[in-house]
Amino acid sequence: MADDQEVRQIELLCKQLYEAQDATLRQEAEKALVGFQRWNLQESNDTLGRCQALLDRTDSSYAQLLAATTLSRLVSKSTRVLSTQQKIDMRNYVLNYLATRSKLSVFVVQSLVSLFAKITKLGWFDLVKEEYVFRNFMVDITKFLQGPVEHCTVGVQLLSQLTCEMNQVPDAEEILFFSKHRKMAMLFRDSHLFELFQLACSLLSSARAEALDLNEERQHGLITQLLRLALNCLTFDFIGTSSEDSEELYTVEIPSSWQMAFLDAATPKLFFELYHALPPPLSALSLACLVQVASVRRSLFSNAERIQVLTNLITGVKNILENPQGLSDSGNYHEFCRILSRLKSNYQLGELVTIDIYPQTIQLIAKFTVQSLQMWQFAPNSVHYLLSLWQNMAASVPYVKTTEPHLLETYAPEVVNTYITSRLDSVAVIVRDGLEDPLDDMGMVSQQLEKVSAIARCDYGKTCALVVALLDVAASGYQDLPPTCHDSQRLVYQGQLTWLVYIIGAAIGGRMPFNNIHEHESMDSELVCRVLQLMNLTDARLARGGCEKLELAMMSFLEQFRKNFMNQMDQTQKNSELYPRLSETLGITSESTLLSVFIRKIITNLKYWAGSEAITNKTLSLLSELSVGYSCVRKLVKLEEVQFMLTHHTSEHFPILGCGASVGEMRCRSMLYTALGRLLMVDLGEDEDRFQNFMMPLTAAFESISGLLNPSDTTLINSEDAKKVLIGLARDLRGLAFAFNTRTTYMMLFEWIYPTYLNILVRGLEVWYSQPAVSTPVLKFAVELVQNRSQRLQFDVSSPNGILLFKEASSIICAYGSRILNLEVTKDLIYPMKLKGILICFSMLKAALCGNYVNFGVFRLYGDDSLDNVLNMFVKLLLSIPQTDLLDYPKLSQTYYVLLERLTHDHMSFLASLEPAAFLYILATISDGLMALDTTVCTGCCTTLDHIVTYLFKQLTQKSSAFPVKNQLGRPQTAPEHNAMFLEVMQRRPEILQQLLTTILNVIMFDECRNQWSMSRPLLGLILLNEDHFRRLRASIVAAQPREQQAAMDRCFTNLMDSVERNLLTKNKDKFTQNLSIFRKEVNESLRDPNTTASVTDMMTS
Repeated sequence: MADDQEVRQIELLCKQLYEAQDATLRQEAEKALVGFQRWNLQESNDTLGRCQALLDRTDSSYAQLLAATTLSRLVSKSTRVLSTQQKIDMRNYVLNYLATRSKLSVFVVQSLVSLFAKITKLGWFDLVKEEYVFRNFMVDITKFLQGPVEHCTVGVQLLSQLTCEMNQVPDAEEILFFSKHRKMAMLFRDSHLFELFQLACSLLSSARAEALDLNEERQHGLITQLLRLALNCLTFDFIGTSSEDSEELYTVEIPSSWQMAFLDAATPKLFFELYHALPPPLSALSLACLVQVASVRRSLFSNAERIQVLTNLITGVKNILENPQGLSDSGNYHEFCRILSRLKSNYQLGELVTIDIYPQTIQLIAKFTVQSLQMWQFAPNSVHYLLSLWQNMAASVPYVKTTEPHLLETYAPEVVNTYITSRLDSVAVIVRDGLEDPLDDMGMVSQQLEKVSAIARCDYGKTCALVVALLDVAASGYQDLPPTCHDSQRLVYQGQLTWLVYIIGAAIGGRMPFNNIHEHESMDSELVCRVLQLMNLTDARLARGGCEKLELAMMSFLEQFRKNFMNQMDQTQKNSELYPRLSETLGITSESTLLSVFIRKIITNLKYWAGSEAITNKTLSLLSELSVGYSCVRKLVKLEEVQFMLTHHTSEHFPILGCGASVGEMRCRSMLYTALGRLLMVDLGEDEDRFQNFMMPLTAAFESISGLLNPSDTTLINSEDAKKVLIGLARDLRGLAFAFNTRTTYMMLFEWIYPTYLNILVRGLEVWYSQPAVSTPVLKFAVELVQNRSQRLQFDVSSPNGILLFKEASSIICAYGSRILNLEVTKDLIYPMKLKGILICFSMLKAALCGNYVNFGVFRLYGDDSLDNVLNMFVKLLLSIPQTDLLDYPKLSQTYYVLLERLTHDHMSFLASLEPAAFLYILATISDGLMALDTTVCTGCCTTLDHIVTYLFKQLTQKSSAFPVKNQLGRPQTAPEHNAMFLEVMQRRPEILQQLLTTILNVIMFDECRNQWSMSRPLLGLILLNEDHFRRLRASIVAAQPREQQAAMDRCFTNLMDSVERNLLTKNKDKFTQNLSIFRKEVNESLRDPNTTASVTDMMTS
């Protein structure tokens, strides 16, 4: 730090950033402070000194935070490697700063504590005089723990944050590799974690005994940090799985050495007592610890021990239920619901019923559940855990072998009935008070209904009787409403019917055809008939208006009905109770009649609900599912309703096909035409007249905008209707192109659209390229058109259609690409306005190059520049994308890397002819892709790099060969000029391939290599091209080992190249791959000694 003036300037900027009211002033301050950080991280050689000086001289909390965060980023940054002494100095400085500054802001303390944890983790393997200096952190932190309350709190906070940091998987930009992180975490687990958990429990017990004054801020802070330390210990990733399992499957994999801590009743008793003694939110932290205690793996205990542990938990739960005052806090309530859920997911019902106090406890849990369901506004997300408990218990009933009663037949129906009635009762309150409707969150409602349907099977008769009675009352009341009734009365009936239809759909979805009870089928049939009768009632009133939520519930019901009854219709029609009841009630006597009901409902929705995107999507999704089944689709095409759809798909009958629909509503047209295309194909054969008749509405639409081909006619260009017509056509044709997966139907479509109508689409793309609402549908249709789906693009020997199709794809990409390159957009709009279109162009080029329906040699042979144009446009589009954006957008990266793999396989000569800057950019993207978290991207990069390395090795071999390749005249063939330039670039910049070699070897030796075979393929070529660098790399790795292990490591490298020849033939690569597998295994065994890991990994990342 130069002087105090600079400190004052930074303090002023920090104050402006966090306190200024003027947005412009805040932005300028942020820009200046970001520049300060960037300069210190990238250019300054004295970042440590400057930040420490800032911390020493400033009293501004914001400036202190800036210095601490800058140091944290410096520690984590992989491009700056700190020496061991620098880490020690920084750690000591942080500890001293925390010890001597007693009035630091909370966020400053947290930032410095986080910095200490990062330094300790980074230096975990650092040796100084045969001592791991960073592993003795307890020596320094004990001094904090022995001090006054403020220092003790900081000490516990340091331990808590260190535990959290050791459990944190490193980001891609950080210096640690995953394998090193796991070894470090396991060492920390084995040497310190249990000690820290015992320390937290011991201090909490002492605090409990001393009855601390929690109204005093310092005491409150200490208890908070102790509970967080205990919770961080219990949530540690003990076995290195980084588990992303759902809550129902989660298990805490506690080591066996911890067993006594959990067998001791004092451990759960401590946290239960703390819950009762502490105010929120501290009490919620106590319950969060108990959630983890209840989740400890079953295999840690014997059967008798497991019952003992379960008894301790049940006793504590029963005490909370008998004294439920604390559960009025939403945090406590949520954590307690999680504990209840864990009781069944981690223990068996047969174990629960053997507990002496089980009858009283299950009664209390049932009462608590009923009260919770009745208070539907309070913590609705926590109900999920309560219902999970009852669902899991209900599912376990058939497997209980004990004599003790489980009592679920008594309490489960009460839970289901309360859920149903409470939801119906909530409707009137929501309508009256204008509250938020739970039905607006269908994700949560669907999860709850799935669980309720399983619980209902405990006594299905009671549930069905209740639902039928409630539905009859609500439907009768809704039917009898006069046209002049008050809106609120109608809304209440509609809301109640909506809930009941969703509940019936869930009940039907919960049936199991392979193990269904006859009485259950009879009850299901009664429910189905009721809903179909209600559907007739609501459809009859649609001309006067309807209820969107009720219609969505109807579509959800129909989808459940389709899945559970229609998929096995032929089999169940003879035995099921459903069809006699349908015939008796609704006159549905056959499968075709039932399908007619579905299609009529679909047509009705498309006519009356075109303005509802949600209903239209659900409706067309149902139609799409019906059009997929082999037997079902053949029965559908015989229906008059389906034939009507095939001959009358116009805006007159389906409003979403007209210009009156919004652009958003038009998105579903592709789904409609996919279904219509499948239905048309059933009996189409080679009947071109029928195809032309089907396409007449689309033909008329194209003719209406044919004026676009006239550049001087600006009328259509300025017309919103013309724009919508083009959007609709592109979406319709995309649906048809997807459905037409046979050669005959595809050729009918291609001959109909080429060339005139295709030219109209290209012209529309040229006019409205800057409007994604237009360009995206057109480009996506073009992608579908060039897809060789189901090998449909098999042209005759004399047909030029394959070449014509590729030329059209080339012209579309070039037309769009040449214009979009000049479009300037802001950073926040770069993906929707620019990158998304480029992504689709990459997809189109990938599909065209991979389709195997074009001989690309024809283009250069006959002087056609279509191939060269589109490849050059690909390079221009690629170079316009910031390199960081390639991996930031997963869809873009996946498409790009697959396309690049194809280009390096079939068009490497083109890539070799690129300007050096362009080819180096491609190599840089490959280097980034090798470290990507997406295995697909990483594997593709390996294959791509293998193609490049093989091509380069072949060119260099031919150049130095004593037997040069000869041309057709028998004369030595000289390398093309672009090859010579390519070779020169690679020879002048050897560090590029050397870095790639280091990266791959690093991943194979030290990281979790999930695609070892793919990594091995380019590695041999890189070694052969950089033999001197590989020898230096080998020597440095061997030298980094302890003296007694150097010979073994050298032998590993020797064996790696054993029997491997100096060529890249497939047989030789296979031999190298086998050697590499053995090499990785031997290296991992030799690196199990932690002394080795540090030096080798540091060498590879430096």
